[in-house]
Amino acid sequence: MTGTKASFLEQYCRRRGLAYVRFDYFGHGASSGDVALGTIGRWAEDAVAVLDAVTEGRQILIGSSMGGWIMLLAALARTERIHALVGIAAAPDFTENLWLRLDAAQRRACCKTGAVTLPSKYDAVGYTYRLGLFEDGRRHLVTRVEIPLLCPVRLLHGMLDDAVPWQTSLRLAEHLQSRDVAVTLVKEGDHRLSSGADLARLAATLDELLGR
Repeated sequence: MTGTKASFLEQYCRRRGLAYVRFDYFGHGASSGDVALGTIGRWAEDAVAVLDAVTEGRQILIGSSMGGWIMLLAALARTERIHALVGIAAAPDFTENLWLRLDAAQRRACCKTGAVTLPSKYDAVGYTYRLGLFEDGRRHLVTRVEIPLLCPVRLLHGMLDDAVPWQTSLRLAEHLQSRDVAVTLVKEGDHRLSSGADLARLAATLDELLGR
């Protein structure tokens, strides 16, 4: 909740006189629990619970990276509550895409031990993925069929993103049923998209959606 984008959005909403909710998923940030025991389904339930318990009216959901997948699942669960969606380097179905990139030895090791650890630029010791995460993720895939969402969707993605390929946003746009979908590619943008220019672009995107 203390990330650059989340903090920026708080200030943006204060200036606009808008309600704003941010939260940490189970096992993340200020929330309790072991992140290694988290699953896509559990985190999506977190998002829906927050939407139901502490918000009113139609909402704009914003999801970054994995949050982009959670955003889609929450929107599918509460379509009548959604005004628009904004994905920032959205990573729907990333667990399945990652599984397909593992070599045979890594898959066997994961099935045998229940986990696999892969190098990460964001964690010196690497990031451990549990078998349960892959299995649960497979039950929540969204880009294998048409996604029945009709609300406006804006997808922002950096072309220098080394964690989630920018082509992911193009594939997501193709699978969305909505006709009001726009993808913005930032040539010098990285995975985080949290520079001053990136945040200004996010604000302009919200200005457009809120002006409807």
